[in-house]
Amino acid sequence: MERAWILLGMMGSGKSTVGQALAQVSGRGFFDTDKLLVQRLGRPIADFFRYYGEEAFRDHEFSVLQSIEPCPAVIATGGGIVIQERNWPELQRIGTTIYLQASFDVLKERVERGKKRRPLLQAEDWEERLQSILESRQDWYSRADLSFQVGEFEIEETARRLHEAILEFEAHR
Repeated sequence: MERAWILLGMMGSGKSTVGQALAQVSGRGFFDTDKLLVQRLGRPIADFFRYYGEEAFRDHEFSVLQSIEPCPAVIATGGGIVIQERNWPELQRIGTTIYLQASFDVLKERVERGKKRRPLLQAEDWEERLQSILESRQDWYSRADLSFQVGEFEIEETARRLHEAILEFEAHR
């Protein structure tokens, strides 16, 4: 049975964008755990965070992970999915975890120009908050099966190179 390729990383690392391009390059399906959560919750994630808090959000995130079966797909995840220990066995059950590693400068630039409201960055000092989140999650992200540096190339080239890296990794597994 083919297993999923699960993209992990910080907000702004390109999980959704690169993930969609990777799905096209590889001929796999694509889905995003955040979009599954929005469908399940019936409201935007930022609204859910505001009304119910991060802990309730993380509980729903775990439940969504439990509902996913291993399949030949590319799965983009929310940036904080890694911080719950209980999520790791689920991620490993579903597929190969890939950390899309981006420098702070790349993340900052992408978050700044992005249209998406980031619940964890709703503060005056959002840049310091972004840096703090990145530092606090580093050890979690390092648990991924594979790390891949992003930010150097255009989306299609990144997806092509990532596809090659995953195939090479899986060939030697």
